[in-house]
Amino acid sequence: MKALVTGFEPFGDDPINPALDALPLLPRRLGDTEIATWILPTVFGRALDALDNALTATRPDLVLGVGLAGGRAALSLERVAINLDDARIHDNDGGQPIDRAIVPGGPLAYFATLPIKAAVLALRREGLPAIVSNTAGTFVCNHVFYGLMHRAATAHPRFRGGFLHVPYLPAQAARYADFGSGTPSMTLADIVLGVEIVLAVAATCSEDVAAREGAIS
Repeated sequence: MKALVTGFEPFGDDPINPALDALPLLPRRLGDTEIATWILPTVFGRALDALDNALTATRPDLVLGVGLAGGRAALSLERVAINLDDARIHDNDGGQPIDRAIVPGGPLAYFATLPIKAAVLALRREGLPAIVSNTAGTFVCNHVFYGLMHRAATAHPRFRGGFLHVPYLPAQAARYADFGSGTPSMTLADIVLGVEIVLAVAATCSEDVAAREGAIS
């Protein structure tokens, strides 16, 4: 089994992105699963070009995209990617697409094909806050998530894919916290552990099995 994990460069005014910082800390192998990592630019269009390069180079059986969702308090396994770019802020090249299809004429949405419910349960058993999320936003994270799933649906051979949003690191939370209130954060060690758990579950469990485990949020 071969797994690919992608992470983004820092974006906006923040010099840190835990999705990037986690990549070099992942093991090269997890059980019988080989793990490759790839850095994606936080840029519409170019991020998918980099993803294509990663898929060609690694030929994975499963792919997990990782991105930052500042303000969230839990590891968020995304359920659905939508065919829409609608950027609230500029990407790292200054682009800001509004109401634009990622793949013109493509499906309105794709669902993750990794076992997100089983992964959330496994994360919680390890004491990590985790949820199934029904929105990956409309910035570059969703752009890559949709592009990934479009490629997974049309690739030969096919592969399974999904996306994990992670919280701020404590240093970021300290920077963005409002006076008198806290901003959620998670240590880098726990983020890395979370990625490892998702990969381990994905390598041994199908989404059909996970769905039969019942409702989870």
